[in-house]
Amino acid sequence: QVQLVESGGGLVQPGTSLRLSCTASGSIIGIEEMSWYRQAPGKQRELVARDLVASISRRGSTKYADSAKGRFTISRDDAKNTVNLQMNSLKLEDTAVYFCNADITYDGNWRSNFWGQGTQVTVSS
Repeated sequence: QVQLVESGGGLVQPGTSLRLSCTASGSIIGIEEMSWYRQAPGKQRELVARDLVASISRRGSTKYADSAKGRFTISRDDAKNTVNLQMNSLKLEDTAVYFCNADITYDGNWRSNFWGQGTQVTVSS
């Protein structure tokens, strides 16, 4: 069984920083793309309501949502099966539940897409 577990969310003031981490565990053979999504307050809890924040390929290529460019940095540590999201200069509109997502090859060479349970980030003055 493969699991993704996020950590690092919390309540912070505008202009400050927060670092989210997500660790994959289980019979993992390899991890392809790893991503962070977020779901803003009031949006239905459906996968289609989640917005991509940032992604990083196995080769280290990164993509960012326009709202994250210049403020957020995604990184990964394949030795630890971990993906991080460093968020700087946080704004009120960054308030959301942040979800980790990863394409993982596991067990007998099965490959699936997995989601973490989400971690709340609240930016408030």
